[in-house]
Amino acid sequence: MNVYSMLADAVRRRANETAVSWGSRRQSYRDFDGTCAALGAWFAAMGCSRGDRVLLFIRNGFEFPALLLATMRAGLVVVPVNAKLHPREVAWIAGDAEPKLIIAHAEHMEELRTSLPPSLDAELLAIEEYELPAPVDADHPAEVDPDDPAWISYTSGTTGKPKGATLTHRNIVASAVNCLADVFDFRESDRVLHVAPLSHGSGIYLIPSLARGAENIIYDRPSFRPDEVFDRVAELSISVVAFVAPTMIVRFLEAPPRSDIGSLRGVIYGGANIHLEHIRAAVARFGPIFHQLYGQGEAPMTISYLPGAAHLGADDETLVSAGYIRSGVEVRILDENDNEVPAGEDGEICVRGEVVMKGYWRNPEATAKALRGGWLHTGDIGRFDAGGRLRVLDRRHDTIISGASNIYPKEIEDVIAAHPGVREVIAFGLPDAEWGESVCVAVVADDPALDEPAVLAFCKANLASFKKPKRVVFMDELPKNAYGKVLRRDLRELLRG
Repeated sequence: MNVYSMLADAVRRRANETAVSWGSRRQSYRDFDGTCAALGAWFAAMGCSRGDRVLLFIRNGFEFPALLLATMRAGLVVVPVNAKLHPREVAWIAGDAEPKLIIAHAEHMEELRTSLPPSLDAELLAIEEYELPAPVDADHPAEVDPDDPAWISYTSGTTGKPKGATLTHRNIVASAVNCLADVFDFRESDRVLHVAPLSHGSGIYLIPSLARGAENIIYDRPSFRPDEVFDRVAELSISVVAFVAPTMIVRFLEAPPRSDIGSLRGVIYGGANIHLEHIRAAVARFGPIFHQLYGQGEAPMTISYLPGAAHLGADDETLVSAGYIRSGVEVRILDENDNEVPAGEDGEICVRGEVVMKGYWRNPEATAKALRGGWLHTGDIGRFDAGGRLRVLDRRHDTIISGASNIYPKEIEDVIAAHPGVREVIAFGLPDAEWGESVCVAVVADDPALDEPAVLAFCKANLASFKKPKRVVFMDELPKNAYGKVLRRDLRELLRG
């Protein structure tokens, strides 16, 4: 089954209703389908054939959804990369994926051309020089094998060079079906605002939203501004915001309260752990509209979920969890020898099911390591709590080992984030001659009077002694990658001297 076939019912039922809009531009479901078919013919005219890759290095905009979906519709493989990456980083990805076609913004063309491997035979096209083709009478999507690649999602590279998680048509169909079954009940009456890059989570969430016949509105601003998002919600009666990172929820809380955003019934969030104080404050202000998901590029958006209703009146253990295991997904907690640990104990979160990637693109060694024993080894440390919910503690490589004790950075971050003078905090380990590693925290403060003794005193009152930071560093902002994740590795390298 071609993943694009999930849109067929919406095209029939909602032919004249809006599928995608951006500013004053909009396309009905009929025209969106016809444009995707026309793009498929254009791809073929450009020399693309089944299995070839099309790399998209473009910002959110009106053309993005059609290019994304048309690529898979045509039996090609879409390689969407974050528009905030440097062209040299994109050139590395292109050298690995070997796309037949690269669509990028004109401002990046010169540096891309000079950075791409000389052996790469790829056509480069500036998005500004191209208009979406006129819709044509749409035939059926290309015939594909369910296990054919459809989407290559390059990891953010926080531990080295990015790896291309290869998602098949089967993977993405399973992800979309599970989303509709568990995470969020998209409706044809919904107006969905996509505020995150369509190259990542919001692109995945286009599929179940389009399958249900909703209108998808593309947020095209270069940076996230909560006041502008709320303006759009009020102006356009937005009912769903998908997909936001926890840092965006914090920005929502910093914005002045609004009385004109009552149309909002769902905010889908994930991508990183959220601090308890932040999600509790968000639910108190906005109501139980927040729907959490836990997944990764290798199993997109589909490992566990915590629905909006579960946030209302929830205890701390529920709110800090990643929720319940998704339909059609198995999760086990394994030790370093891949043996299952008893309930309540910590280990690596390992996943099995049709949502799990086929493997890493042209990287059999990394694939064998990640998928050993038939289970995706996520690299995340977690446990099942007493209520059967999954608790994600930290990335395995982020665990601090001090005096032979394991310390999870999130435990420290959750405590310090509760301090009223702290905006952001990240914890990590630094080499220590006596203890092996010692805890260091980097803090972005809201209160200019906040200092290291005050942070350490707060930790002393709320943390076990061996978990307390030995060093507190204050920064104007934390280094983050193109997906908004804080780069612990960069901080470690910066401060280890």
